[in-house]
Amino acid sequence: MKPSHLSTVAVLALLAGGCANMPSVGPDYHKPETKTPAHWSEPLAGGETNSAAATAAWWENFHDAELNSLVERAVCSNLDLRIAQSRVREARAQYSGAFADLWPTVNGGGSFNRWRESEHQPVLGSLPIPAGVPFDGNAYQAGFDAAWEIDVFGGKRRAVEAAKAQLSAAEFGRRDILVTLLGEVARNYVDLRGYQKRLAIANQNIVAQEKSLAITQNRFTNGLATDLDVQQAKTVLATTHAEVPTLESAIQTTTHRLEVLLGQQPGTLETELAEAAPIPAQPPQVPVGLPSELLLRRPDVSHAERQLAAATANIGVAKSDLFPKFYLTGSVGSESISSSDWFTSGSRFWSLGPTMQWRIFDAGRIRANIKVQNARQEQALAAYEQTVLMAFEEVENNLVLYAKEQVRRRSLEDAVKSSQETLHLSNQLYANGLVDFIHVLDAERSLYQAQDALVQSDRTISANLIALYKSLGGGWETLERPPQLAQAQTTK
Repeated sequence: MKPSHLSTVAVLALLAGGCANMPSVGPDYHKPETKTPAHWSEPLAGGETNSAAATAAWWENFHDAELNSLVERAVCSNLDLRIAQSRVREARAQYSGAFADLWPTVNGGGSFNRWRESEHQPVLGSLPIPAGVPFDGNAYQAGFDAAWEIDVFGGKRRAVEAAKAQLSAAEFGRRDILVTLLGEVARNYVDLRGYQKRLAIANQNIVAQEKSLAITQNRFTNGLATDLDVQQAKTVLATTHAEVPTLESAIQTTTHRLEVLLGQQPGTLETELAEAAPIPAQPPQVPVGLPSELLLRRPDVSHAERQLAAATANIGVAKSDLFPKFYLTGSVGSESISSSDWFTSGSRFWSLGPTMQWRIFDAGRIRANIKVQNARQEQALAAYEQTVLMAFEEVENNLVLYAKEQVRRRSLEDAVKSSQETLHLSNQLYANGLVDFIHVLDAERSLYQAQDALVQSDRTISANLIALYKSLGGGWETLERPPQLAQAQTTK
């Protein structure tokens, strides 16, 4: 290669190396500053504390082995989580592709061509052609060609920046789905245990009401009660019986939901969950941390922030189209009409040189795309700010619901005790003929309603605590790399 060619290549190589340190077109990204309150606006009246939030494996705070088992299986087999993991691999591949654009491309090729020219073509056909001049032959060619776009203005570097931010966003999106999955499994499990407890209470009241009906019928037979008493007792019993199918349906549908969350066919957990168990009880204290810690834990907030970073980088990608693009292209190979001298020095060819392209007129297409990317960045910023506000709203709301439901439960507990005593006294007074049977029926009805409401309150307290843990963004830290998903990733 001639010295002038070598100097050209050296200059272009230095230019390409220096581009990495040159500023790129478009705005540089800076994470938005978000003001956070020093304390939660709602008083921590339900056993919550401001100590560091212990949300890494929050479902273990319920001390329920079945719940722990369901969570572990859901993390390994849930289909939504599997889709999210696939999106992470997709984003990782896209990032690799964007990074590869910074490097030159090299292509290899070869061809063989059998050709024949017309002996009567214009110009040549009108001239005397010496004998033996061939009008047909073979052509052999093989070689390599390369092209390298020198990223002078940083458009490709911005594309890599955007792809890297999208990869982080996909990972935070996977974590957000994981947090949602943990909450859904726990909430449906609590609902299931709540329905089972309500069904047990309904059956207990049916037994008691059947005994009451039998006593009433016996008194009616002996002339100590009226037929009205009997019919009223039957009405109360039938009303309680009517609750049973609804509760049984709720148990089955909730079990089916758990099975789908675990990636299994409906019916696979029926035997395992058929036996009733207590509703998981809340721990005595729930550390929720400070508001300033919330944004660091919530994966949906981090996902929105990374989307904003990608949208900002894409502005630079769009603006780079306003500037010229520089390429270093070259080719080398062998070409001959005979295979015998195909690889000899006389058959070699090569070329090397820079090229420049600059779009002079495109009817405003580039500037329109820049406006599109600016608008998308504005949308991403608003989405990030909205996500932050919703994060604080969810925590504040769940703090209120968790605390107030505990107050309600204490009142319901008192109501159950009072209803039990009322029923006991009503039975005694009715047996002695001091009150009408309607008082006994009202007491039975009130007791059943109070017991049912108490169970629902127990379920609501646990469900509200689960919602609080979910709003705090906990759970993904412990299950950051599930074994099955990590193994699936390495085999791809």
